[in-house]
Amino acid sequence: MDEKNSIARNTAAKDRKSAGGKQSGPKPVTPERLGKIALHYLERYASSAENLRRVLMRRVLRSAQLHGTDSQALADSVDDLIQRYQSSGLLDDTAYALGRSASLHRQGKSTRAIQQTLSVKGVDGDTVGVALEALREEVGPDLDLRAAVQYARRRRLGPWRRDGREEAREKDLAALGRQGFGYDIARHVIGAETPQQLEDELDTSVEEPQN
Repeated sequence: MDEKNSIARNTAAKDRKSAGGKQSGPKPVTPERLGKIALHYLERYASSAENLRRVLMRRVLRSAQLHGTDSQALADSVDDLIQRYQSSGLLDDTAYALGRSASLHRQGKSTRAIQQTLSVKGVDGDTVGVALEALREEVGPDLDLRAAVQYARRRRLGPWRRDGREEAREKDLAALGRQGFGYDIARHVIGAETPQQLEDELDTSVEEPQN
């Protein structure tokens, strides 16, 4: 009986809260609120200008649907915010591309995968090219080989396998292919006799003078 009374009280409390409490869901978007949303997002994530624009426009369109706010006026506010942040340096697509490409490379991503990721975030091709060239100057010209070795090491593919290596060869090649690596690089990495062979090759490429 006590359990039934407790359930009834909880249900009644929820009903009262629903009837007299605050409405749930996002608040109407205003220009001031857009600025707060943008700064909060940039505090948590690195972003390109276009990516931030998309984030804010999703909020604008949702507010228009739920609250009837003026989506065109708010879109103009988004444009103003983006321009202001670019002028102040808070948004910098080149810096974003440099940092993101370096991070993706350390994760073992191919140059193709890096290009696709940055493109999806709205970074233009010229800026992506600048970022990849800077990465080559930093780590060496063999970006894909170095990234493929990193990926194979993390996933224990090819020479990092303890057993069943020959049986898994095609599977390992396909794994590198799905990451955007060309067949020649995939075959070279998976076919290496030992991990040390690949490590020595990468060390040698770093020691060679760059023109």
